[in-house]
Amino acid sequence: MDKPKKATFARAAARALADTQLRDNLRFATQSLRQKRLAVFDDPEATEALREIGSRIKARGLTRLPRLLEQLEARCQKNGIMVHWAETTEEANRIVLSIMEAHGARKVVKGKSMVSEEMHFNAFMKDHGKEALETDLGEFIIQLNNEPPSHIIVPAIHKNRKQIGKIFADKIPGTDYTEDTDILLATARRILREHYRTADIGLSGVNFAVAETGTLCLVENEGNGRMCTTVPPVHVALMGLEKVVETLDEVPPLYRLLCGSATGQRITTYFNMIKGPRQKGEKDGPKEVHLVILDNGRSRMLADPQLRQVLQCIRCGTCLNHCPVYTRIGGHAYNSTYPGPIGEILMPQLEGLDTKGELVFASSLCNACSEVCPVKIPIPELIRRMRNESYLKRGKGVIPGHGFKRNAVERVVWKGWRYSQTIPMLNWAMLKTLAIAGRILPNVGPLKAWTRVRTKPVFAKESLKQLTRQEGIRHE
Repeated sequence: MDKPKKATFARAAARALADTQLRDNLRFATQSLRQKRLAVFDDPEATEALREIGSRIKARGLTRLPRLLEQLEARCQKNGIMVHWAETTEEANRIVLSIMEAHGARKVVKGKSMVSEEMHFNAFMKDHGKEALETDLGEFIIQLNNEPPSHIIVPAIHKNRKQIGKIFADKIPGTDYTEDTDILLATARRILREHYRTADIGLSGVNFAVAETGTLCLVENEGNGRMCTTVPPVHVALMGLEKVVETLDEVPPLYRLLCGSATGQRITTYFNMIKGPRQKGEKDGPKEVHLVILDNGRSRMLADPQLRQVLQCIRCGTCLNHCPVYTRIGGHAYNSTYPGPIGEILMPQLEGLDTKGELVFASSLCNACSEVCPVKIPIPELIRRMRNESYLKRGKGVIPGHGFKRNAVERVVWKGWRYSQTIPMLNWAMLKTLAIAGRILPNVGPLKAWTRVRTKPVFAKESLKQLTRQEGIRHE
């Protein structure tokens, strides 16, 4: 997928709000996902207890992360999995490219992987003469239309059946327009099965990596993940370093939380546990398995006790489905790999506040995301932390690009406000001035946007006169 063109969040959000079809699609899809989640988490007490378990598992894992990663590497290597470490996305892309070139590979089939989106993997491969084909149905649809994902779990959430039918008719030669989902699915299946057969490399993400056993766990519903990891002769798995858990016993509660939060299921159709390449006597599976562990700023987040909570995320996407901002504008308006509430606290840390800091202000702080997060990430608190760092002096913050919104005018205004609230005479003068200004507040010019949707402030005495006139009471 090509990198999205840069655009300010405000302009992109305005365009999205003006697209009534987009809003209808998002409303239908996110409402359905919310209802499914409620149906599977129908016991509030049990749900809260499970969320607490999930939160503690992830938090404990982060405190032991360096040791767990070393243990994971050792166990994977013992199982025959080759482990590669990448500090940056560029390095991770180069590692996968080197594996492909070592095997003379031209085509890679991909299961769903948000880390690969973070790496802009498809664009990188295209630039180097390689073909990267998405096999997740949603990803396949938007790749045909040359779009990035709009959602972490449901990449084509912004498209309805008619739009998908048109994409297939326009982008797949010999395909007639249809809205019949069975025909659309059969078309995608026919194309993808041929690519599974002819691909040189299969690529996947990793939902959980178990340090105890060196097992890579992959959660999916379509079977494409299993095809990508077993049919091609080489399997490459991509994971952020925070995906490691300590033991197999920790996987079931996290799996239950992920399924219920992401798609409203108690269990997905497929749960793959990969421990290594094909062994002697086995009839299927790849001959080689590679694991690429990506940092990309995660170790920096880990160093801060508050910011490290972002790394607890299990990529369920439920915060997006409950966010009053995301559900009205979709993921493309964020112009980032991770949209919605989780993107607001993750992207500025990955790319810097000076690059993605505007996302921090794309929140109403309603707390809906925090209330449904399966691992209890305090998203609003982290948003406020990042907003504060946006105004700090250079060198006083932790997040890269902090202080990007700091400017002399605002500093003067806030100092004036502080003095007006602490000096009685100055406070009286300010209130008197504002009362007078309120009477002559113009309905044109820079203040028109305010008065267009609000009643102009008036003197208390005049307000009383208006009220008594409305009530039919004589005012003395």
